Amino acid sequence: MKKVYFFLFTLFVTNCFYGQHVDDDETSVITQETTFQKPDEIKDFKIYPNPVVNGKLFIKTFNNADKKIQIYNILGKQVMLFNLRGSELNLSKLDAGVYILKVFEGNKTSTRKLVIK
Repeated sequence: MKKVYFFLFTLFVTNCFYGQHVDDDETSVITQETTFQKPDEIKDFKIYPNPVVNGKLFIKTFNNADKKIQIYNILGKQVMLFNLRGSELNLSKLDAGVYILKVFEGNKTSTRKLVIK
């Protein structure tokens, strides 16, 4: 019985200190039919497909300007750096796994989780 209480206590403490904060709207705040972009977020930033299966990732933005792309592994080590002019990114050199994609366009930045299968 003590093991059950210990497990529940550990679960409670872990959830209190390490629980994830859920933000219902990650990219914008909607009030009275008006959408406001977060100040440093790239407008209309979209990546697809995610998870990447065939090695090609498409990155779309409102301006579709030149972008600087940084890809990090889950340990925080930068594994790739690109300057992208179009919208198609070839990721066939990356191993399967979870990565962090950071995109810079002008003075704006967006970060997303990227899964490669």
